[in-house]
Amino acid sequence: MTIKRVLIAGAGPVGMTAALVLSRAGIPVTVFERDAGLAEDLRASTWHPPTLDMMGELGLVDQILQDGLIARYTQHRDRKSGAIAEFDMELLRGETDHPYRVQYEQFRFTRLLQQHLAAFPDCRIVFNANAQSLTQDGERVLLSVETPNGIEQHGGDYLIGADGSRSNIRRAANIDFPGLTFPERFYVATTAFDFGKVLDRLCYVNYIADTDEWCVLLKVIGSWRCLFPTPPEEPDAEVLSDAKTEERLQGVWKKDGRYDTEHRTIYNVHQRVAAQYRLGRVFLAGDAAHLNNPIGGMGMNGGLHDAINLADKLAALHRGEVRETVLDAYERQRRPIAIDHVNANTARNKRVLEERDPQARKRTQDELCRQAEDPALARAFLRKSSMIDALRVSQSIQ
Repeated sequence: MTIKRVLIAGAGPVGMTAALVLSRAGIPVTVFERDAGLAEDLRASTWHPPTLDMMGELGLVDQILQDGLIARYTQHRDRKSGAIAEFDMELLRGETDHPYRVQYEQFRFTRLLQQHLAAFPDCRIVFNANAQSLTQDGERVLLSVETPNGIEQHGGDYLIGADGSRSNIRRAANIDFPGLTFPERFYVATTAFDFGKVLDRLCYVNYIADTDEWCVLLKVIGSWRCLFPTPPEEPDAEVLSDAKTEERLQGVWKKDGRYDTEHRTIYNVHQRVAAQYRLGRVFLAGDAAHLNNPIGGMGMNGGLHDAINLADKLAALHRGEVRETVLDAYERQRRPIAIDHVNANTARNKRVLEERDPQARKRTQDELCRQAEDPALARAFLRKSSMIDALRVSQSIQ
């Protein structure tokens, strides 16, 4: 069948990637973004090997590598004992074209996508356009969009809801979003101070367990992002305060003088998966379909895997290579991955970091060090942590 137009709610990395895949296939696309422009906050920054492979197929990986930081190693550290389990992603060579992570913020990526989409006259990106409600039948879907000029109606053959955790598309389709919200929030402070010069053997991706307060240190271009948990009873104003921020950063490395921070943010953390990913001509992808804690960097990557899986199916349908029933496989292939791999792995990562029993903490760190030192065990660990295993499972589902 010929697809006349696909509507996409959300101009984040997931929606914009879907738009590029569809545009490259010759399918007209309209992307609706509720904000006045592309998001400028830091958000996700980690790119896993199979996602980089996909970006290679889309002609984007060279720019990502040029503008990002290549992280060959990941470390799991114990904050009190100083033990370090270092995993060398070069062990994945032969399983991926990109045996490393890349630290490259998503705001850079959406701007890169916007540049590439400008080459397709049938792709429109509409800002200040908040998708509100929808109706559909066997032929098309009709989307109501709130704009500065009032409510507009837009029709398309299919609609992709990539409009984030508070998805209006998910709400309008009456799709449940079961799961949990953790009582604590996560706090991220970004500083130009170079921890790599003072912490022994520090690499670009570091998970630091502690019986008191764990943290994650990630290097991005020009700065370090420091992620901490916060007690549920701690008010947001206190979390974000100069005094508390200074206390947490000094706990990572005690230095003379105060830390200068470039960015601070606090956010709630969820583990949720939509009850269904497809309702007729409406699909969910990315945060609209699944939420997980950020430890391990799987959220954006999983969303991009959603976008490419679904867009590839729509492209094949447009070319007449498959029947419309192929779209049913999208939910079968992607929803179990969010439950059994992404959410399960990130929840386990959180439990490992926050383990408070010193003996249990030591057993876990000893096991991580043992795995890191054995190439076969390290390779298996990296296949799981880099989402290679999850993607292979997804691809094996018919």
